[in-house]
Amino acid sequence: MRVPTLAPAYVGGVQLLAYASRRLLSEPARQDLLRSCSTNVDNLAAGRRSTLVTSALLVEEPMELPYALLLLAVLGYAEYAHGAWWTAGVFLFGHAGATLLVYGGLRAGRPSPATRAALDVGTSYGFYAVLGALTSALPRGPLRAATRIALLALAAKPLLNRGRGFTDAGHFAALGLGLGVAGAMDHRSAAVDYRSVMNR
Repeated sequence: MRVPTLAPAYVGGVQLLAYASRRLLSEPARQDLLRSCSTNVDNLAAGRRSTLVTSALLVEEPMELPYALLLLAVLGYAEYAHGAWWTAGVFLFGHAGATLLVYGGLRAGRPSPATRAALDVGTSYGFYAVLGALTSALPRGPLRAATRIALLALAAKPLLNRGRGFTDAGHFAALGLGLGVAGAMDHRSAAVDYRSVMNR
């Protein structure tokens, strides 16, 4: 039985950094830190690839308790079911992949200076990716399909609002990447089942 250790360490560490930065740094210094770790257009265009990792370690404000608990539950279950390496891999794949997709879209759309330098840090892209990937654990059939459609609909809804932002597109992209991982897992599981039937 796996006892999750990475998930609580990550969620607790992000929350601790958020509180510490608010208490120990002046507001200009805190904003400079967040901006230097952001995966905004200016940083990525300048080749600061390290922000693809550092941006997942910081949040603009301490996470609200319901979201922090939900993040811990999703990451903790993923670690319990698939292990720490799988969870970290899917999280980073979704976080970096969605970030680069959004970056490509913004570059193509010629963003405003404010958008180019916007703060873009947080845990949500990785969360959406792991959540999508975990749908492979649901029973095959209508429940799995309906859950995936519902998640896509929920993630797509903000994109229809007039006040949508680029992070809304990032959430949708991250969920799509996670569902892609789930689809690959479905295929592998079906192939294993088929081989076991043929070898009987």
